Amino acid sequence: MASMKLGSKSEVFLLDGYTWYCSTGLPSDVIIEIEDTSFHLHKYPLLSRSGLLANLIREHSEEDGQQKCTIHLDDIPGGAKAFLLAAKFCYEVKIELNAANVVSLRCAAEYLQMTEDYIESNLISQTEHVLDEVLSNWSDTIQALESCEEVLPETDELHIVSRCIASLASKASSYDQALLGSPSSGPFWNGIGEELKPESMNDGWWYEDVSFLNLPLFRRLILDFGDHGIKPGKISGSIMHYARKHLSLIGRQPSNRSSDGPGLSDEERKDLLEEIVDLLPCEKGVTPTNFLLNLLRTSMMLHATESCRENLEKLIGAQLDGAVLEDLLVPNMGYSSETLYDIDCVQRILDHFMASEGEENPTAPASTLEDGRLVEGSGSLTPMTMVANLIDSYLAEVAPDVNLKLTKFQSLAVVIPDYARPQDDGLYRAIDIYLKAHPWLVDSEREELCRLMNCQKLSLEASTHAAQNERLPLRVIVQVLFFEQLRLRTSVAGWFYVSDNLENSRNPSGNLAVTRNDKIEEVRDRVSKLEEECMSMKGDLQKLAKGKGGWGLFFRKFSLKPKLRSIDPKQSMARNTKCSVPLSAKVAAIDDERDGKQDHEASELGD
Repeated sequence: MASMKLGSKSEVFLLDGYTWYCSTGLPSDVIIEIEDTSFHLHKYPLLSRSGLLANLIREHSEEDGQQKCTIHLDDIPGGAKAFLLAAKFCYEVKIELNAANVVSLRCAAEYLQMTEDYIESNLISQTEHVLDEVLSNWSDTIQALESCEEVLPETDELHIVSRCIASLASKASSYDQALLGSPSSGPFWNGIGEELKPESMNDGWWYEDVSFLNLPLFRRLILDFGDHGIKPGKISGSIMHYARKHLSLIGRQPSNRSSDGPGLSDEERKDLLEEIVDLLPCEKGVTPTNFLLNLLRTSMMLHATESCRENLEKLIGAQLDGAVLEDLLVPNMGYSSETLYDIDCVQRILDHFMASEGEENPTAPASTLEDGRLVEGSGSLTPMTMVANLIDSYLAEVAPDVNLKLTKFQSLAVVIPDYARPQDDGLYRAIDIYLKAHPWLVDSEREELCRLMNCQKLSLEASTHAAQNERLPLRVIVQVLFFEQLRLRTSVAGWFYVSDNLENSRNPSGNLAVTRNDKIEEVRDRVSKLEEECMSMKGDLQKLAKGKGGWGLFFRKFSLKPKLRSIDPKQSMARNTKCSVPLSAKVAAIDDERDGKQDHEASELGD
């Protein structure tokens, strides 16, 4: 710690209650009163070093004509404590200047006009010298900046606050350069004169130090740090640390107000939160989304201003792909709220996300579909797809709320573009839960709700569930069965196409490909599975016909007429689900025929 010892005389000041006496053997001829503390001193040591006291003593002597005078200095910076040090300096009594007292004493010296005009190395110059040493050390500078709170606005007028903040910003910036291995960055020293190596300093090492500052000084420091090139991520980390220290946030668990500052009222907490939100960097991704959502919950509880909540919603919306479902479940704080969760808030956040993503205007989904199913590893999920999955999960979570209006459910679901959902399984699950929780919906409303999903983008598991779901309208069930049957036919035809091409596969030596038999076995297994799926779907169709009044009613209801047409024999094998001979048996016959061809070709090659 930087310090300087001044004076050479032993202690001569004695305290009796609230009165200080100077035991020099001479009677006191001047009394200095500062609030409830008084100092019985002597004129000469004071007027020989202080321009203010010299003028005041002269004025009182001319007015009263008495040798002893009383002077009131209630407005001296630092109060009686700072004046005691200044008085001891005038009497050349030993004192020690350090980071804890140099700021208040510097302001008191300025107030008392203790300049070089009265004596060389007066108190102003001495405190300035110590202050320069203090500002060369991080921990001393922090302590000096904290002490500035007691002597505002004098420290502003003397530019002490700005000097402290500039010193801290420079040191923090030097640390960043040291981490990056910049050769221009000099050594970094801790508070006890030891050089710190970059590898021994953790990221965010200064967060706790600056968290002890009051909000006005902390705000000025954060703003100045930004001007000095401190990275937004570190500024955000410091603000988060400060918020957690002074303001309890409502997260997934109930709030614990014991972590708030001492005696903070709800109004003070609201002001603190609004200041914190105003300080947050606007760069996307530098502040974790869950922290922003916790701030949003707290702002709703404290009834923060609309602009504060709007700023938080915009920040969250810009990085909504980083949110998780639990954080997005914002409770409804309004007294007249119908729903358990604040659906409107999530709607606004989603709108902000779509606005921020609108400039990129992607034209294709990140993943591809094969036979109507999502292909693993076909591409990384885009932020839009991640948000689509998040919103589908959110809809499923809020769907059981009986007070959730159909229009709100729809408005939240339709914001997501169709390409952002590689599969509609999540949306189907949310729709099914909503239908179960709202059984009073009429057929037209159920059909309108189901139009939100694309039956062609359901997985096999979801399609199987939907085909047996009595809550779905008949039209939707038919669509699901139709697309599954179409998918089955396409798959079977594709496998037979592969089987035909295997006859022409040969290795470099001219023999038939060794892997042909393995592939045919794979085709056989695949066809067997598809046959089972076909029979299952056939049963579903029969149940549908019985439950809905027969196939005649089915075709009349949807104005459909079954058409017969001639097709290729192989296509017939792939498409006709009502086969007299199982598909697996036909594949076996094809296999035997190809084995005969293989033996014949081998014989010709031998000749």
